[in-house]
Amino acid sequence: MAFALEDLTVIDLTQVMAGPYCCQLLGDLGADVIKVEPLGTGDATRQATGHRLPHGESAAFLAVNRNKRSIALDLKTPGGRDTFLRLVRHADVVVESFRPGVAARLGVDYETLSAVNERLVHASISGFGQTGPYAQRPGYDLIAQAMSGIMSVTGDAGGEPVKCGVPVADMSAGLFCAIGILSACLARENTGRGQSVDTSLYDAALALSIWETAELWATGEVPQRIGSAHRVNAPYQALPTRDGHLTIGANNDRLWRRLCEVLDRPDLRDDERYATNTDRVRRREELAAELATTLKTRDTDDWVDALLAAGVPAGPIRDYRQSCADPHTLAREMVVEMDHPREGTVRALGIPVKLTGTPGAIRRTAPGLGEHTDEVLRALGYDDEAIRALRAEGAVA
Repeated sequence: MAFALEDLTVIDLTQVMAGPYCCQLLGDLGADVIKVEPLGTGDATRQATGHRLPHGESAAFLAVNRNKRSIALDLKTPGGRDTFLRLVRHADVVVESFRPGVAARLGVDYETLSAVNERLVHASISGFGQTGPYAQRPGYDLIAQAMSGIMSVTGDAGGEPVKCGVPVADMSAGLFCAIGILSACLARENTGRGQSVDTSLYDAALALSIWETAELWATGEVPQRIGSAHRVNAPYQALPTRDGHLTIGANNDRLWRRLCEVLDRPDLRDDERYATNTDRVRRREELAAELATTLKTRDTDDWVDALLAAGVPAGPIRDYRQSCADPHTLAREMVVEMDHPREGTVRALGIPVKLTGTPGAIRRTAPGLGEHTDEVLRALGYDDEAIRALRAEGAVA
């Protein structure tokens, strides 16, 4: 029988961003995710400086740890080690985000754990992967964006390198890891064995660079920063209006002519300098200045309505307060509310994948440290006396 996500048990040994996000995605789609955290401190994001809710909960921790149960466990104690291995025997997936070599020292690497459970899928997310000359380097989203090339093409033409505003290396590493885990689980249905999954922030950031590497290999030229513009189409970028900015995607001749009609600029439509897309790309900065002179005469919403009515792709540039309140966002259930035991009602982003037969669900908010220790241990067969013994040893909390 093929596996179902709701039948998967995932052990989340990860911290901070990429790994927790990966495991949250699996939890949103039905997996039972057990977050194994160090005693005392738990996931580093619990203690990290940053924005906190009124009663002290870390906003960052809540954002990537819903649909999980938490067990506080010391893997370096005999009792903690035995408990973890018992958990592994009943699990389908282990996800870890240690620097290469640390998992082996802790005895939570694929070779060690697959000897306990041959069906186990073991996934590793690190800064640079398990192999290669940079494997031992510390991994951060900023570093991955820099070294992969993303920062070299982000920002205005002629300006300084700029980090992408969202942590694309972290988030995409989590996404790719989740895809790898599901692929390994599918393969296990045929082979009966699990396997190791290895991805990294660096790999993920580079894998997103589709247009840029295509340009490099097609032309031999290193891609440059071009602001919000597209590399092979124009006009396709952000432009100023009277009260803000909008984006326009007039990326073919038909849409270009319609844009000129909406703007009442037949002079641009008939100008030989902008006759073809190639011409418009070559003179994109000059063309943007021409378009801006007209766009600045009216407000963003007026232009967007007029452009859309004419079939020209366009949209306003919004901040997150605006986008999270947008009726389309709400209709797509991309902002949800959850009941937190300390913070009350908290908001979070919804599930971006809509399935008709097996839809995802937000069953629980992010757990407290060790909130489900007793629950998980009892499910593994520990009685009250055994749990007290583990606590006396300092193996669990």
